[in-house]
Amino acid sequence: MEATHGMVWWTELMTRDPDAARDYYTKLCGWEWDPVPMGTSTYWLGKRNGVPLVGVMDMAGQPEFDGTPPHWFSYFAVDDVDAACKATRAAGGKVLRDPWDVPGTGRIAILQDPTGAAMGLMTPAAQA
Repeated sequence: MEATHGMVWWTELMTRDPDAARDYYTKLCGWEWDPVPMGTSTYWLGKRNGVPLVGVMDMAGQPEFDGTPPHWFSYFAVDDVDAACKATRAAGGKVLRDPWDVPGTGRIAILQDPTGAAMGLMTPAAQA
């Protein structure tokens, strides 16, 4: 097992108003922001002292998020995302989005645990 297995690896705010969110968290937490182009929208990296801490994703205009309220979403590091998806299904959970690769970031999947809670799993790039 890698040292990162089971750690909260990343968390991101899913919102329809990233400008207001960035303003609030800048004042609350002192985060600075770097834009990252993502398709037709911008993903925002929240940093403190140059270290990436969080992300902000715009849900506006994405039909898969219709009816979903703004929320924080966490990703847990696992040694093998594909094996974790198989284990989740076997335990009665669901794979909401099959694993995909994000260059320089890692291999990611979106799941629902057996209790119905949604989460992301990630094999970080250094391990993928």
